[in-house]
Amino acid sequence: MNNTANNAALAFANLRPEHILEPLEGLSFQCDGRFLALNSYENRVYQVGIEDSAPIVAKFYRPGRWNDDAIFEEHSFSKELADAELPVVAPLLLDGRTLHYAGPHRFAVYSCHGGRAPDLDNLDLLRQLGRLVARIHLIGEIRDFEHRPTVDIHSYGIASSEFLLDNDFIPWELRPAYESISDLVFTAIDGCYERAGAVQYLRLHADFHPGNVLVNSDRLHIVDLDDTRTGPAIQDLWMFMSGDQDEQSPQLDALLSGYTEFRHFDARELHLVEALRSLRIMHYAAWIARRWEDPAFKIAFPWFDSRRYWDEHVLALREQVALMQELPLVWHAD
Repeated sequence: MNNTANNAALAFANLRPEHILEPLEGLSFQCDGRFLALNSYENRVYQVGIEDSAPIVAKFYRPGRWNDDAIFEEHSFSKELADAELPVVAPLLLDGRTLHYAGPHRFAVYSCHGGRAPDLDNLDLLRQLGRLVARIHLIGEIRDFEHRPTVDIHSYGIASSEFLLDNDFIPWELRPAYESISDLVFTAIDGCYERAGAVQYLRLHADFHPGNVLVNSDRLHIVDLDDTRTGPAIQDLWMFMSGDQDEQSPQLDALLSGYTEFRHFDARELHLVEALRSLRIMHYAAWIARRWEDPAFKIAFPWFDSRRYWDEHVLALREQVALMQELPLVWHAD
């Protein structure tokens, strides 16, 4: 890192309430002193009370992750979706901008919405989510990202494995097993993509999981497009399925029954479900490793540098190799 990047990283690690409240007051918000850190590790996200008004949410971006152009694409995509009357929480336009600067910090401001994570056993809710995802994808396929990466084997898998090995996160006694299973994982992923064929890639939420959906009575809100990328449609669906295949089958049918009310779904993409799950497992481990010098990560993930964690990580990858060799989920289309 150069000195500017080092200073920004240090300022981010030492972000204090006054560093958050003063820029918000500079945008004409009258903060009332209520202040709550929300559940976010990649960025710093806070609910801030406003006098005589609803609270707001301020997101301070981690330096060095996205450049401004990539953040502008996130904001632009969010606005496209919100303008189409989708329940996507987009950044507020303040003083003609959605991205704001305060010293070394970059931040965005959002309206505040409460709620709980969706119940994955509620098939009616899954149909509703399927409909929402289809509408997101109808807009996502209109144009391409220019500054956002793709969900693929290199960025999520190979680069993750290389980072863990190059930076000695894998215990030495486990390195041969990890390298061997990684090779098998990549071979199995290649096979899944070959069976899927030439599927369409489009702009996605890309990190669409139950934690990024807020359910409040009969209303839904979709949050956190921070990791929006290009990829196959199934990337925005598979994380709402859990359990074994018998449990996942009705969940898949519900999601796709809603999805196909608005958009065609290419069933060949079902070959990618376990491949994408494998890539996410590898990407997640490398994500924690890349942030390991952030004190917040050592507190949140104290088990990460333990032998037990890496034993379980290797075992999870072995299980994924076996799952990728099985027949994919079957969609019982209406």
